[in-house]
Amino acid sequence: MFQWPVRVYWEDTDAGGIVFYANYLKFFERARTEWLRGLGIQQQRLREEAGGMFVVTDTQVRYLRPARLDDLLLVTARVLEVGKASLTIRQSALLKAQQVGETDVLLCEGSIRIGWVNTATMRPQRIPTAVLDVMALPGSPNT
Repeated sequence: MFQWPVRVYWEDTDAGGIVFYANYLKFFERARTEWLRGLGIQQQRLREEAGGMFVVTDTQVRYLRPARLDDLLLVTARVLEVGKASLTIRQSALLKAQQVGETDVLLCEGSIRIGWVNTATMRPQRIPTAVLDVMALPGSPNT
């Protein structure tokens, strides 16, 4: 499972001093982008060379506990399902344990479906084989 650290900044919080619910989707997006980057998949290069890009087509998010200003979160990404033109990714935001021996606390979890589309037409296309091959390599952070 891929993990990406995210610090909660003032701009991420609402008037109550907790992370505004929609910002978890931003955190999830950053983690997915860094997960792909870690696999050697540069989204801008894919767009230029393959003429396609990933777009979010569906989200299901469950909020369990709030994050607050200055919290350090671990945002995860793990592929649940691979289709011909889409991926379903399980993501979570955890409050990083403060001390050795403590466990991270689950704050938010969700399922995000991303589809591959042609950038000119915005119509669905098959995900390039090269991209799927990289995701399937042993040791990739997909499991």
